[in-house]
Amino acid sequence: MELNQETLKKAYNYLSKDPCLDHLINKFSNNIDISERFNENYPLALAYLIIEQQVSFKAAITIKKRFINKVEDLSNDEIIELKDKDLQSIGISYRKATYIRNVFMFFKDCKFDFKGASNHEVINELTKIKGIGVWSSEMFLMFVLMRINIFSKGDLALMNSVKINYKIDIKDQSKVNSLVESWSPYKSVASLLLWKSIEEKYFYT
Repeated sequence: MELNQETLKKAYNYLSKDPCLDHLINKFSNNIDISERFNENYPLALAYLIIEQQVSFKAAITIKKRFINKVEDLSNDEIIELKDKDLQSIGISYRKATYIRNVFMFFKDCKFDFKGASNHEVINELTKIKGIGVWSSEMFLMFVLMRINIFSKGDLALMNSVKINYKIDIKDQSKVNSLVESWSPYKSVASLLLWKSIEEKYFYT
């Protein structure tokens, strides 16, 4: 099942059984953009995710905009040919510039069927790329492959939202796991709502 407008409605109906999510659905259901970070160019989508791994969210947004401006008229092969100094000049570290190149090199000859693969298979494939970890792979599953049942326990903002909204100790894995599984098969939509909560500083009390 893919994340689209039809499944989004079904998800809201299902998740509304959770009082916290029902509260967030009533507030944000008209403001959730499911295609906000979609990009059919897989290496470019992953490059954006690498850039987003910044300490500062604002810095990540600024650098991402600069990167988009630099590569918008370039082919994937031309992006590979960019010099490290070209990427560093817009605020991308040498390490991340290397990771971005790794991604584009990987996809140059990649024949893997991402759309047909399971979530686990996609994560295994992407984490073969130096610079791509589980978090980036989970974001790719959610925002690029539009998988409906993804929750990333490695996402600090998401876990912070869980902590604040549900008032639970997020170090208690059994509690977190039980809560997250209660949102299945619509974990991705729960994630979108919880992210929106932390972004807007609007919480369930």
